[in-house]
Amino acid sequence: MTAPPPSNAAPQWLQILLSVLGLLGGAGGLAAIAAVVVQRGKFRAEAADLLTDTALTLVQPMRTRMAELEAEAQTAREQLRASDERTRRLQATIVELRAMLDRWYALIFAPDATLRSIRYAVREDRRRRDHP
Repeated sequence: MTAPPPSNAAPQWLQILLSVLGLLGGAGGLAAIAAVVVQRGKFRAEAADLLTDTALTLVQPMRTRMAELEAEAQTAREQLRASDERTRRLQATIVELRAMLDRWYALIFAPDATLRSIRYAVREDRRRRDHP
């Protein structure tokens, strides 16, 4: 014969119910922990997106300004090249004119200089200069 259940023991159905509730509660706890872990990754991703958006918002005006400065620098370089070329041409003209003045000076102070020979030399220099 089976022994009667002790008097302080709970009924069998109550033990089963408590076990099931415990398992569900434990599973719910695990689900809550899993949700927190998953949400943590989502929070990190959202924070990274927010930081990226903020950085792009700050960087875009800098990129625009950088493009403007590069265009200004290019314009300045082109102007400098043009100025350098003009300076080179002007220096060559100065050298040429100085040589012409030296020739005229020598003609004027030559012992056998005549007005006619000076005029001829000046006319030839001007012709050469005007029609290279």
